[in-house]
Amino acid sequence: MSDIIEVKVPDIGDFDEVEIIEVLVQAGDSVKQEQALITLESDKASMEIPSTHAGTVQEIFVKVGDHVAQGANILNLSVTEKKAANSENTDTKNIEEPEINEQEKIIHEKEQQKSASISKDVEPDASPIAQTKGQIHASPSVRRYARELGVDVTKITKASGPKSRILKEDITKFVKQALSGSNVQSGTGIPAVPAIDFTKFGEIEERPLSRIKKLTAINLTRSWLNVPMVTHHDVADVTEMEAFRQSLKAEAEKKGVKVTFLAFIMKALVGALKEYPEFNASLSSDGNSLILKKYYHIGIAVDTPNGLVVPVFKDVDQKHIYDLAEEMAAISSKAREGKLSPKEMQGACMTISSLGGIGGTAFTPIVNAPEVAILGVTRSDMQPVWNGKEFEPRLMLPLDLTYDHRVIDGAAAAKFMVTLSGFLNDIRRVLL
Repeated sequence: MSDIIEVKVPDIGDFDEVEIIEVLVQAGDSVKQEQALITLESDKASMEIPSTHAGTVQEIFVKVGDHVAQGANILNLSVTEKKAANSENTDTKNIEEPEINEQEKIIHEKEQQKSASISKDVEPDASPIAQTKGQIHASPSVRRYARELGVDVTKITKASGPKSRILKEDITKFVKQALSGSNVQSGTGIPAVPAIDFTKFGEIEERPLSRIKKLTAINLTRSWLNVPMVTHHDVADVTEMEAFRQSLKAEAEKKGVKVTFLAFIMKALVGALKEYPEFNASLSSDGNSLILKKYYHIGIAVDTPNGLVVPVFKDVDQKHIYDLAEEMAAISSKAREGKLSPKEMQGACMTISSLGGIGGTAFTPIVNAPEVAILGVTRSDMQPVWNGKEFEPRLMLPLDLTYDHRVIDGAAAAKFMVTLSGFLNDIRRVLL
């Protein structure tokens, strides 16, 4: 026998309503307990709402763009296990006051008796206590409440109960902090920038950041805080490459494509990555080994009206220059229209950030972790270069390589840039 359970929006902190930016399931889908159903986004953060039970989605009551409050019905779920349905209810009242079945009561009582026998005469401290590493102290009902909200209890750093026990209030406070973004950077101890009322100084206009810009900010902050970065600046003589590119114009027009500098830079970069495989790598999560990649996928940072996105061009080493030019035109158009899929923005070995179409002489791009380096490119400029006898005009391209100093040292970076510049100086060596 199956029961129908209403899955509702849990406590969302201090917000009256939060926008739904993703609906991750549809009617008829089978879902597991704690599987994400929808994604909510406040003005500071996003949060996935998990399923409280395993079952089959019967009916969905929300859609992307809806604004929902705590207690709003998300969907109806058909649960085949009656025991699960009887022991847990997902309405707002029961989220605030989780029920405890008989087995949980017995466990909870034993834990309380054990705690009392260890320290009878000690008065409990009402102030929050920092959790220490080791066993997490929380009753079964509190753990279940955490599961309903999609919270990992091991992430709770403050416990306000006796003997460092996590209470329901601690979990609620953790969720509110996650949605409001008021907590400091995790593990850094860096305090948040204080809020300032700028209207005291004059007229202002508040413009909300796009979702892409907010997600980009999170990724870049994470990279900046975790990766020790160094930037190496250099210039490459691309006079011959530009002449070669110009010679391809007529043939490219027949094929209906436009060959740009970036297509040649991508091919030259792959050539340098093959010479120095430590640049085509990622540091393992434990930091004890280097994962060398045997494929060559290049990310290209694209400026769009909604913010910066990085589509990834797969297997650049296997593609002709015309193929790359055609693919770049198609993907750049999709990026600006906001139609890129997550799959099209994953798997890059190294990223190129080009400001050549705008200007500048140098900048320091931020490594797009878990990549270990990023190549910055600015506008090429005709400069007088001494050839041993006289100055001659040469087209020089500024290059900026930011790298993860845990993996790459300064000497390796300099050699990499010399090799890359050599390929750009004579691009035919790469295209053979």
